[in-house]
Amino acid sequence: MATQQRYQTTDSRRQVGSPRPKGRENKDTLCRNVMIYGHCRYEDQGCTFNHDQNKIPNQTDFSKKSLNVESPSFTPSNLQQPSKRTTFSTQAISAPVFTPRGPGSATPASQTESEPNLFNPGGIREFTPSNNYNLANANGAASDSGLSTYDAYSMNSVNQALPTTTPYNPYANDHATLAGTAGPAYFPGQAGYAAPPQPLQYHLYAPIGPYREDLLPYQRAAHDFFMNEKIREELQKKSEAARQVLPNFQFQLDNYHSLVPLDTSQRKNATTFGYFSWAYKATSTKTGRIVCLRRLEGYRLTNEQAIRSVKEWKQIDNGNIVTIHDAFTTRAFGDSSLIFAQDYHPLAKTLQEHHFPNMQGNRFRNQPMINEKVLWSYIVQISNALKAIHSANLAARCIDITKIILTDKNRIRLNACSILDVVQFEARRPVAELQQEDFVQFGKVVVSLATNTLPVHLGNNLNAAVEQLSRSSYSQELKELVAWLLAPIQAGNQKQVDDLIRGISHHMVESFDASLHHADSLTSELYRELENGRIVRLLLKLGTINERHEYDNDPAWSENGERYPLKLFRDYVFHRVDENGNPVIDMGHMLTALNKLDAGVNEYIRLTSRDGDTDFIVSYKDLKQQAASAFADLTKRTRQGRGAF
Repeated sequence: MATQQRYQTTDSRRQVGSPRPKGRENKDTLCRNVMIYGHCRYEDQGCTFNHDQNKIPNQTDFSKKSLNVESPSFTPSNLQQPSKRTTFSTQAISAPVFTPRGPGSATPASQTESEPNLFNPGGIREFTPSNNYNLANANGAASDSGLSTYDAYSMNSVNQALPTTTPYNPYANDHATLAGTAGPAYFPGQAGYAAPPQPLQYHLYAPIGPYREDLLPYQRAAHDFFMNEKIREELQKKSEAARQVLPNFQFQLDNYHSLVPLDTSQRKNATTFGYFSWAYKATSTKTGRIVCLRRLEGYRLTNEQAIRSVKEWKQIDNGNIVTIHDAFTTRAFGDSSLIFAQDYHPLAKTLQEHHFPNMQGNRFRNQPMINEKVLWSYIVQISNALKAIHSANLAARCIDITKIILTDKNRIRLNACSILDVVQFEARRPVAELQQEDFVQFGKVVVSLATNTLPVHLGNNLNAAVEQLSRSSYSQELKELVAWLLAPIQAGNQKQVDDLIRGISHHMVESFDASLHHADSLTSELYRELENGRIVRLLLKLGTINERHEYDNDPAWSENGERYPLKLFRDYVFHRVDENGNPVIDMGHMLTALNKLDAGVNEYIRLTSRDGDTDFIVSYKDLKQQAASAFADLTKRTRQGRGAF
């Protein structure tokens, strides 16, 4: 009997100390035993309350529990304003002693002393949402300094939760520096969101080992059969950049879709064109090609002839000029914008981004001098571009290190040349005068690169920069070229691009010779991949024959006749084992056997079945004929396979 009373007394204490709400809400209610004693001895004996102090219940669920229709009637004891501050000022020392006025008030002591022993519905204060309402402190849990306050009824918090106007830029090295001005969302001070790209697995390839010098002249290493590692990785990176898109972005601009911003800086600059400009990567719906869209913000077209001037630029086809395809106006961005469609070169950088990467503000630190051969290569390529532009009776008008892009090693292209002809169409000037300004801009580019000075600093300090160039270690020929380009225009003695080319003719010959050597190296890399295409076609044929379940009403078609030696040949090439039964992975053996099969050499090999009961002595020539015959049987009843191999 005493035992029965003891259990009844324990149940009574549990009901008083920790009232049970509805069973469906127990998982979000913090156990009072944890709040008072620091732990709950009934946690492992069926207590359904929450015992994790770090788990913060949902704000919506808490409001539902406070405003539940099944709760006791609300009986306010007094009107008490919730405290807004959690710290005490220095004036609180002289304050009078606090005397509680009613049962609803409580001394601001520790949380364990403020907890009532009995459940009193009248002691519950009315729920008043505010920005300073901290749910963690209400539950007795420790306050997390990294968690910002959230108000479900405030529009400011809703605006913070919405996505910012800064989309993820896959071409920037650090997206956080670009999106830092957008403001925090729920968690301030967090790092920029790094969108998980889907790489093309180029980083998973095994690196090439050191070159072996003990190989005989006719011996080859495994990597000799494939493309150079650096070239392959560079091409795959460009392919990955060209195929990147923004997720869930359905914006379409005229005949272009899948727009991706290419600007690596959010600072608006209208110095070059007179309008804020932005660059995007997009895909054409007509041709399926990827293009670059240059947008001029806030431009209003007043003369249709301005757009038609782009037709003259479409006819220019030069290796050092970015080709223009189209120009049109649109209001898809919420304003009147001018769009230029041109060729897209993935992972291209401007000369400023390439040669001045350590820029902090407007200063550079420990910037090395550019090699003179690189400068002469740039000069030759810009001269080639000016030759094509001036021969078409046009002017570049936009020769600047921020508009000259580097698409490959020491390969540059003039970009955005036709924009000023459209924007400044009303204020037309003589073409001869504009061509003379091209030479001056050309000279400023050379001075900027040779002295590591930004063009914005050359406005009033051009003479000082030229003086610095004269004291440098560059050749006298380069200094004389800069002086000729920057010389003032004289009446009757205009500069001609032909004179420029004659003056640097021997450098053009050197650049042409370097381009020929580069073409030879690329051709050699292409030869390596030539044989790989033949091997792939052979593997495709064998893959359609081996292990085919049924063909021509014969379930064992691939196991009978001339197809069975092909199955054994597959095991001979790919499934070899040593004397201990361990697999033998020898790429040289695989490539040699496949090449001999493709050539059909008269060399005999021994093919053994897996159980060892069957042996074949057959030549590669016979195997090639058997593979061709079996594949011909498969293509009899299909038209797609004929002529594909």
